[in-house]
Amino acid sequence: MKNKDQVEIVTYNPKYQKSFKDLNIEWISTYFVVEPNDVKALDHAEEYIINKGGEIFSAILNDEVLGVCSLIKSDGKEYDYELAKMAVSPKAQGKGVGLLLAESAIKWATKKGASKIYLESNTKLKPAIKLYEKLGFKEITGISLSYDRVDIQMILSI
Repeated sequence: MKNKDQVEIVTYNPKYQKSFKDLNIEWISTYFVVEPNDVKALDHAEEYIINKGGEIFSAILNDEVLGVCSLIKSDGKEYDYELAKMAVSPKAQGKGVGLLLAESAIKWATKKGASKIYLESNTKLKPAIKLYEKLGFKEITGISLSYDRVDIQMILSI
């Protein structure tokens, strides 16, 4: 029997689609401005992420989504997947949910044969940057940016 207080990381399930969008809109609007690329990916996650070989991960506790993230399959040569759209509910922040999500995503990408995972972030998100560094991501430059809010790019070599 599963411990009811244990967070479970699950892969894409349409029933969690609304939480994927809501959590992302909530965190983006707290720190930044929601951009057209956000809306496109969040409103059409299946089309833009799942159907193109990516995955969406949800952190579930007692049937509530506490956090989400996605891996978007790259069509370029610089990296295999982009770790994107990571958001954790304010009430669950600082409790290791982001780490669980990122570790699950990295494990999933590794099983798919990935050698590099890329991400874009902003340096004012200090806890997120610390998390990425802890996971082994290193700062890079030179890949064209998807969002105005991005001021740091990182890559993980698996």
